[in-house]
Amino acid sequence: MSAPPELPEIVSRAFDVSRKRGYVSFCRNETGRLLATLAATRTGTLAEFGTGCGVGTAWLRSGVRDEADILTAELDPKLAEAAAEIFEDDKQVEVLAADWSTMRDRGPFSLLFLDAREPKDSGAELIIDIVEPGGIVVLDDFTPCSSWPPVYEGRVDTLREQWLTDERFTTVEVMVAPDASVLIATKR
Repeated sequence: MSAPPELPEIVSRAFDVSRKRGYVSFCRNETGRLLATLAATRTGTLAEFGTGCGVGTAWLRSGVRDEADILTAELDPKLAEAAAEIFEDDKQVEVLAADWSTMRDRGPFSLLFLDAREPKDSGAELIIDIVEPGGIVVLDDFTPCSSWPPVYEGRVDTLREQWLTDERFTTVEVMVAPDASVLIATKR
């Protein structure tokens, strides 16, 4: 990895909260560094659907500029409460204990991190209207695939195929580790 091994303080805090809550399903550091880098290019409202205990949000916050805010939603109220503790004194981050769909009217978003199964699996059709032109959508938790069409567990990965071929987005799959990739889609 071409980054220092130290973590931003806000990310370390989020890891501590996750460990205390026994929550281990969060974005990898490689994905987090990518999120921080992309957040540094954005203004307006950034969003995350699927906050967990706030690790992905912390990575976004570590890169976000003063001209941007982060809105994040977690369906599990206990996890949302844990994430809210991390950002309780941060005026740029709002944590909601809510289903991702309740945030649709809060867009359009300049960057949207889809880290929850339901909105990610819903495909571009439900996401297109809540991302601003030139906005970025990051979809996490893919296994790298070098074939076309993309295959996962012996079947065509139709979700990945849809995002990579949707003409309303310019999309690329990026390996963040030998066993992990993300899709980055920019709305045209």
